[in-house]
Amino acid sequence: MSPRTPAERRQQTQALPPLRAEDEAAIDRFLDALWAEQGLAKQSLASYRRDLQALARWLDGRGGGLAQADRAALFDYLAWRNAQRYSPRSNARLLSALRAFYGWRVRRGERADDPTALLDPPRLPRSLPKALAESQIDALLAAPDTAGAPGLRDRAMLELMYAAGLRVSELVRLPAVALNLRQGLLRVTGKGGKERLVPLGEEARHWLERYLAEARPALAGKRQPAELFVDARGEALSRQDFWRLVKRYAALAGIDPARISPHGLRHSFATHLLNRGADLRALQMLLGHASLSTTQIYTLVAREHLKRLHARHHPRG
Repeated sequence: MSPRTPAERRQQTQALPPLRAEDEAAIDRFLDALWAEQGLAKQSLASYRRDLQALARWLDGRGGGLAQADRAALFDYLAWRNAQRYSPRSNARLLSALRAFYGWRVRRGERADDPTALLDPPRLPRSLPKALAESQIDALLAAPDTAGAPGLRDRAMLELMYAAGLRVSELVRLPAVALNLRQGLLRVTGKGGKERLVPLGEEARHWLERYLAEARPALAGKRQPAELFVDARGEALSRQDFWRLVKRYAALAGIDPARISPHGLRHSFATHLLNRGADLRALQMLLGHASLSTTQIYTLVAREHLKRLHARHHPRG
């Protein structure tokens, strides 16, 4: 059975009973503590909230509560999600939220046991990041019409994301003061509020200089937005706005939409650096990964690339 579509999941969620006040309060206290202790990004906190609310509704429909749920109830909920065709990745994210929530309650003395202790995470299929070929990157970056302000902004955004390996959320929230063109550096605030300095290439600096001189004043008008990249109203673009732009320019560049993802330029940045001999530790710092194991996935991409080259060009490949 294939995973459920987002529309199917929304329909199922709407059919569940409303959230109890005590469950909502428990979730709020947990997320406030999580933000204060770990400084998680808004997207991570929102994801935790959705997962905990969904469980609370499900438990309430069966006469139980979120705070008092035992291992059997959580096991039944995971089994129900499997029957509803939730993906293994979605269930793994849920289990991470549950472990954080119930572990927090145990540390506070609000529970004597952790009901997630013996729950095994689902096996996730190994999915390698999808990187574009360097020729495809060239075509994508050249796709915007830079004769007008929107196209000049789009070219600068694409160039910067590829040059600095930014996450989409980092790109659209980037404040103008984070950019230092004189030194060729960018100060990026990533997950958990952690900052990193990323160098800019000459090509990215060129398009950013043009954007700041020609396009941003025309787009912002008399407003003084804090964000570096703005729309025609002088407001920050959303992640969805940027994703739509990438899809449109990919089509213009002749790139199969299945070959590109919201983080496609970031994955390409990492893969191309490794292919050209970059150090894995340096790449970890540039990407802002907390763990080197997260960065190592790109070595698998580079290895697959070398295998394809060998098979294509070696006389006995």
